[in-house]
Amino acid sequence: MEFKRPLTTTYHKSVEKLFGFMSKGNSPMKFTTKRIIEALVFLFFFVAFFALLAYKMSLPNMLNTFMQTAYDLLMNTVFYIMAICVLMGAISKLLTEFGVVRLLEFLLRIFMKPLYNLPGVAALGGLMTFLSDNPAIISLAKDKNFAHYFKKYQLVSLTNFGTAFGMGLVVIAFMAGKGYLNGALVGLLGAIIGSIVSTRLMQRLTLRSFPELNTPVADEGKGNEQEITFKTEGSVFQRFLNSLLDGGKSGVEIGLAIIPGVLCISTLVMMLTFGEPTGGYTGSAYEGWALIPLLADKVSFVFTWLFGFNDGRLVAFPITALGAVGAALGLVPQLAGMTDAQTGLSILTNDSIAVFTAMGMCWSGYLSTHTAMLDSLGYRKLIGKAIGAHTIGGLCAGVAAHWLWVLFSLL
Repeated sequence: MEFKRPLTTTYHKSVEKLFGFMSKGNSPMKFTTKRIIEALVFLFFFVAFFALLAYKMSLPNMLNTFMQTAYDLLMNTVFYIMAICVLMGAISKLLTEFGVVRLLEFLLRIFMKPLYNLPGVAALGGLMTFLSDNPAIISLAKDKNFAHYFKKYQLVSLTNFGTAFGMGLVVIAFMAGKGYLNGALVGLLGAIIGSIVSTRLMQRLTLRSFPELNTPVADEGKGNEQEITFKTEGSVFQRFLNSLLDGGKSGVEIGLAIIPGVLCISTLVMMLTFGEPTGGYTGSAYEGWALIPLLADKVSFVFTWLFGFNDGRLVAFPITALGAVGAALGLVPQLAGMTDAQTGLSILTNDSIAVFTAMGMCWSGYLSTHTAMLDSLGYRKLIGKAIGAHTIGGLCAGVAAHWLWVLFSLL
């Protein structure tokens, strides 16, 4: 065993005995003082958190609620979202295969330069992430025919631009399926505003710190846009069937990818959002300790003015969307069934759905994807700036969606 700081033989042996790490042959296992401290700190907070929950709910009820909530989310929410992902995946693939996406890109490219300071072909990246998920922008950014149109700082900002539309079609379809189509469409406008803020801010921060990135991606040659194609070989009927099957398969992959987020993140957030039911804890699903609403109500005037939230429990959605928008969608059915104590009406309105859609699309789990996306592009040094810019963009998206809904409601 090796430690970074000299230790006495007695202390060395006691630490070895405590953690059970013994040197074996010529490959001793290293367990530094820093790692010991990290393990102890994590263990302290881990035990303290669940001890508080167990004290509040009792240990059997806490464990039962964890399992019951996760199971109910899996059966009644995850599979519903997966069905939407499969259907939307098939539709997305059909739109891509038969040129509809390229047509939309051609129509939207006129807005790219004035709004985003990006070349017109960037519209294709926004459409691809809207129809699928965040990583779709990376496959395009690595395509030489696509990247040739960009300067380096613009190519980096594609991470923020593409992420702002991740799983957009699934989010809107989910909200529409729950009866909130109007709110979802207003939320789409809010997400666009947030994407502009995020992309422009990322470009500004990048050029301020690294002015050398204000150069073309390639010094020689030009991109051939005609080579950026998604058309497959075969007859029209064969392409149609293949698109349905391949698109549905990609939808299944997205549906499977959201399971850990929904079951782990949403379960935890729900247990910190929903409180003790009337009659006391029973260990059923969707019980817990309402800590998030308790804290949100302390500054409720901020959330009311910015986002129009009339209940602290609504804050759970944007908090969850930071890690995974699919997990955040899992909160919607439960929030829809909750009522205001004074009015008796549902706490979920088209106004809050507009904010949910805008922030869910714009953030779409960027904390868990930005690092990997920028790392794959070779710009790890810009991760902090990308995350900071996108945080501000997501907040602007939510504020814009709320006030747009207020404006439309007055018309």
